[in-house]
Amino acid sequence: MLPRIVVGCLLVAATVAVHAMGLSLLLRALLKTHALPPTRFWPITWLLVRVAWFLIFIHLLEISIWAFFYLGSGCLPNTEAAFYFSGVTYATVGYGDLVLPLPWRLIAPVEGLTGILMCGLSTGVFFVIVNRLFIGRYNLRTS
Repeated sequence: MLPRIVVGCLLVAATVAVHAMGLSLLLRALLKTHALPPTRFWPITWLLVRVAWFLIFIHLLEISIWAFFYLGSGCLPNTEAAFYFSGVTYATVGYGDLVLPLPWRLIAPVEGLTGILMCGLSTGVFFVIVNRLFIGRYNLRTS
């Protein structure tokens, strides 16, 4: 039991590290390229689409970490099953059509909780960006 808890902790740590790196890159890029926030519809829309794509890409990398673990440890039979299970678990969809072997079953809720936290963090960052766009637009109109 203890080795599985350690594996779960390591997977969580790897997931958080990937997310932190991704958000760091995203925020650094936004700070460099958008000194003044765009004020027109299409530039704002394009910025938000690119941010959404990047955040989804980060989540896909994190899902991959878990999927490769499931595949490498023999928990799931093939790559498709590993990525599918990891994706529905991380996103907390949890269809239940695939399950882990009994010794590893408790690691799935850990992935689900990690996915909730990372999605919440992405939501917070997305909100900050939208808030910054709104405040930047408001400040330009009142100046």
